[in-house]
Amino acid sequence: MELGTPDALRDELNSLVLAGKKTTTTGLLSEYVEESEGLEFVGERLALLDRESRRVGVIEITGVEVAAFADVTWEHAAAEGEGDASLDDWRAGHRGFWERAGTPVDDGTPVVCLAFRLLPPGA
Repeated sequence: MELGTPDALRDELNSLVLAGKKTTTTGLLSEYVEESEGLEFVGERLALLDRESRRVGVIEITGVEVAAFADVTWEHAAAEGEGDASLDDWRAGHRGFWERAGTPVDDGTPVVCLAFRLLPPGA
């Protein structure tokens, strides 16, 4: 699992996961299609990678949902642990992130909402 972009953002997001503050993430369904990658599944274990592709932890997927961007819940958004004060803040931040990456998002854009838990070392 590679969160965000391979720079200070990934460092920050990984730190949130390792501190137990981040237990969800959201990705664009179109990225799965472009990379011919299947969706994660409940029970799947993934290495959490840093910006240099080194494993910093292991997560286990506890939930997978495909939804329209506008249908992402506050429960999911808040569990991303990034300090958003409201669902509107979360949406604005994610729209901006994807727009800067070259993929504008509208309310109907399909996204993949993942929930996970950090496994203890050695699990």
